[in-house]
Amino acid sequence: MLENNMTYDNQNIFAKILRGEIPCTKLYEDDHVLAFPDINPQRKTHIMVIPKGAYTDIADFGTNASDQEITAFYRAVSKISKDQDLQEMGFRTIANTGEFGGQEVPHFHIHLLGGEPVGKLVG
Repeated sequence: MLENNMTYDNQNIFAKILRGEIPCTKLYEDDHVLAFPDINPQRKTHIMVIPKGAYTDIADFGTNASDQEITAFYRAVSKISKDQDLQEMGFRTIANTGEFGGQEVPHFHIHLLGGEPVGKLVG
């Protein structure tokens, strides 16, 4: 069991997207990462970036993912932010973790927000 007591649910929405049970508009995909637009965007650009492995949150990912998966994930974030023209003006990455962090889906993911000022808080 993970330290945050969250267990991986292979029926979560991201697991279903990865298995092709729920369609998505793929903005980026490689052997380890998938990225697609958020269905409820909070800013002009709002992209979900998820690893293909079954990791519950950023702590689980950092502890248990292979070096190759971790490198691929963060390189994908950099490539996506460049491809989406977010780097020049800036963007925000958010990884909600656990109950107090507001995590709703028990699959590690980041929100990549930009394309307009994000402000101090989102939501």
